[in-house]
Amino acid sequence: MTHSVKQSEILGGAVEIVNGSVVVRDEQAIASDRFDHLARAAVFGEGQAKDDARWLIWEIGQQLGVRCASIHELYIARGRGEVSGFTVPAMNVRGMVYDTARAIFRTAIKLDAGAFICEIARSEIAYTEQRPAEYVAVILAAALREGFRGPVFIQGDHFQVNAKKFAADPAAEVAAVKQLIAEAVDAGFYNIDVDTSTLVDLSKPDLDAQQRVNYEQAVELTRYVREREPDGITISVGGEIGEVGTENSTEPELRAFMDGFNRLLRERAPAAQGLSKISVQSGTTHGGVVLADGSIADVKIDLDTLARLSKVAREEYGLSGAVQHGASTLPDGAFNNFPRTETAEIHLATNFQNMLYDQLPPELRKEIYDWLSTNAKDERKASDSDEQFFYKTRKKALGPFKRRLWDLPADTKRALAKAYDEKFEFLFRQLAVAGTRGIVERHVTPVERHRPAPHEGMPVIEAAPDDADLSD
Repeated sequence: MTHSVKQSEILGGAVEIVNGSVVVRDEQAIASDRFDHLARAAVFGEGQAKDDARWLIWEIGQQLGVRCASIHELYIARGRGEVSGFTVPAMNVRGMVYDTARAIFRTAIKLDAGAFICEIARSEIAYTEQRPAEYVAVILAAALREGFRGPVFIQGDHFQVNAKKFAADPAAEVAAVKQLIAEAVDAGFYNIDVDTSTLVDLSKPDLDAQQRVNYEQAVELTRYVREREPDGITISVGGEIGEVGTENSTEPELRAFMDGFNRLLRERAPAAQGLSKISVQSGTTHGGVVLADGSIADVKIDLDTLARLSKVAREEYGLSGAVQHGASTLPDGAFNNFPRTETAEIHLATNFQNMLYDQLPPELRKEIYDWLSTNAKDERKASDSDEQFFYKTRKKALGPFKRRLWDLPADTKRALAKAYDEKFEFLFRQLAVAGTRGIVERHVTPVERHRPAPHEGMPVIEAAPDDADLSD
């Protein structure tokens, strides 16, 4: 049985509300088992409990210097040539989010890293059943639980315009993306990847015409982001010139997009900040290409394309460089190439999900696959083997099974924690972001932003079961 209690009972008096403001009396209690119950309430709490838990996590973060921030200043400094030599990992945390994010922040503390991003895409928000306010609360809670201090970069990945919906009703589809941007920015997403690359039309006679709808809509969405920015924050906005999984991008394509984007932005919003980075295609696909036996096909990534496009982005447009999507299923030997080619950022997602499924208790994995056989059967191609079908669709079970994944057995969580710690440390070292905390501190200004309490009086959250151990 659960019951409602004042938050001070769960956190042992470590946090108090004084004149409507949160005061942290004991930081050690924040980085203890007690805090896990607050994080859980932010996701599964009922009614007032959920809102109060999210507010407390945000306000505790403001007090302790764990604040949502924009990486824009760091990226523009890279465009000026002031920083270099590392590639920022942007990690899509989809399943078992609190525990996975805790591993990320443990790694950051161990390696003194500051240049890393937690992100979630428009599509992932839907199928993982994580709206932006929940995602921000869980990521901040994970950082606080591990004792991390510093800016936290949370990114809206692939806030994408759907080409088919755009063709049917352009205004409605762009309005839907704007609505998501507003929700995300209000929650604390201060990094937004605007993806209108789906609108590139290669049948047009020249590069400007091919990229025109792409850069027109990218400008429209960038203007909207700028209108929603909180005071003192310049949101990092990324554009994209080639949809992932299509033909590799070229320097002329990048110039066509950037020249058109910059020209149109100056015309429509002369004072608005532009982009900080540009996503390109260089040979990868989201999730990799799964073979009939369930293995992943080798990927031939075009490192020369990345190097050349990153150089053009920096030297001609003042951006941080090129961004590589779909990188998590690359072989381990590929990752140290990204800092060498001065790739600004890479996006990592599917392999973390694979690691989760590999460690699941067999009976739960079977239950999920049985669920997919019924609920995702329309996505199965006649040529799909079972391995291919489940590999492609199992991400769709992360939302419906969210509570079950949160409550995995302790031994499973320990095994996953060990695997994630090893993977994140490997990636942070290969991408050369170990030791970047000082660089981030020099270039990034996290703004203190307080929110009014959602309810009057002492916040109330759903406590743990009566027999749970609330000791430190």
